Amino acid sequence: MDIQTIDQQYQQLQNEGQQVGQALQTLAGKLQIAAQGGNTDAREWLLDLREVALAIQSEQQQVAALLQAIHGMWQSQAQQAAANPAIAGFGGGMPMGGGPQQGGRLMGALGGFLNSGFGRAIEMGAGFGLGDDLINRIL
Repeated sequence: MDIQTIDQQYQQLQNEGQQVGQALQTLAGKLQIAAQGGNTDAREWLLDLREVALAIQSEQQQVAALLQAIHGMWQSQAQQAAANPAIAGFGGGMPMGGGPQQGGRLMGALGGFLNSGFGRAIEMGAGFGLGDDLINRIL
């Protein structure tokens, strides 16, 4: 998988998170109108919808944490390789190496990943998905 594909997939994930948020907000609006119109069940359904939104938010935060952990692992590997090219097969004549050419390609891939839009977004802690303001608006 190349860096461009990773960036595209990350952007798609962000877009889908926004679509979920919009769908929840639309449904919450309909339920609020129904509750104001006298539907006694609508208030209870709004509370249920808030619980669903909180569960989705929690899941999205876990995905963000996973992506940050993966990014951190790549960053750590790049730093170790830059400090000692013989580590983990980055050349230097180590039997596991594959030679300097392979190490150079791997370092290029690490650098490309870390400097991609996805890599920079994750490093800065950029998230996606449902925010607290949306969840608070549901009630």
